[in-house]
Amino acid sequence: MDNNKRPETMARIVSMEQANSFIDEQVTEIQNQVKDKKVLLALSGGVDSSVVAALLIKAIGKRLVCVHVNHGLLRKGEPEQVVEVFRNQLDANLVYVDATERFLNKLEGITDPEKKRKIIGAEFIRVFEEEAKKQSGIEFLAQGTIYPDIIESDGVKAHHNVGGLPKDLQFSLVEPLKFLYKDEVRIVGKALGLPDGMVYRQPFPGPGLGVRCLGAITRDRLEAVRESDAILREEFAKNGLEGKVWQYFTVVPDFRSVGVKEGSRTYAYPVIIRAVNTVDAMTATVENIPFELLQHITKRITNEVEGINRVLYDLTPKPCGTIEFE
Repeated sequence: MDNNKRPETMARIVSMEQANSFIDEQVTEIQNQVKDKKVLLALSGGVDSSVVAALLIKAIGKRLVCVHVNHGLLRKGEPEQVVEVFRNQLDANLVYVDATERFLNKLEGITDPEKKRKIIGAEFIRVFEEEAKKQSGIEFLAQGTIYPDIIESDGVKAHHNVGGLPKDLQFSLVEPLKFLYKDEVRIVGKALGLPDGMVYRQPFPGPGLGVRCLGAITRDRLEAVRESDAILREEFAKNGLEGKVWQYFTVVPDFRSVGVKEGSRTYAYPVIIRAVNTVDAMTATVENIPFELLQHITKRITNEVEGINRVLYDLTPKPCGTIEFE
């Protein structure tokens, strides 16, 4: 039997009852596999790793060691949410690493998108390895592998798709979600009591805001991306677009233009808004945002985000544009 093939008899999880049954089965399987040993998990705060963390906490409690690496490229409030949910609410054994300066120093002056991705991936592995070596008694590595990962990448789960997890850490794998599709993972997450903001989190690129701060990452533009993205998400939630639009975010390019603010000339950056709908991410259509809402978002961003004097809306479908800019 192919250990990486979803059993034909496995029914799709479409209800909370089925999700609870799956959780009970996996708790037993995890306990039988791990016994009295410890498990290490790279907890990004994304859907897959969060659901795996909650499932393993239910199964083995503090013997799960979660490592959350903040590389400084997460969206506003995300590191705080991970700490609040897992350490404060679920009483997880959570190691929080603020590696912001380390990552930004490595990325200074790097303009090529692929080089940025490789630096972020390689540095993540180094940080994770360092934290793993501080732990003792760990024999297992948990991963948020889901079935599309197996289908698309021959069973290899790359953390955040930025380079994979350390190969020299000789751990046995724990992959309780490996036969589930994303919609099933979300139902299981709800059944485990995770908040909607985590369970229904939008797709987010592995390098995070690093590929939405176009060109060489600078701290002022990175902060502008983070703040403008937070405003966009807040306004979409207020106006009934959260959950309706598949993915929406802001981008700050590496060029400036002349503007006027409070009667004075400015020379500042634009923010580009991207909002798309898709079924499979192979093609995407642009969401038709009400013009009045776009005007309101523009006013907020230009007034509240430092260093920004224009807001643009990307009207390009995929193809010929891609969903992300880098």
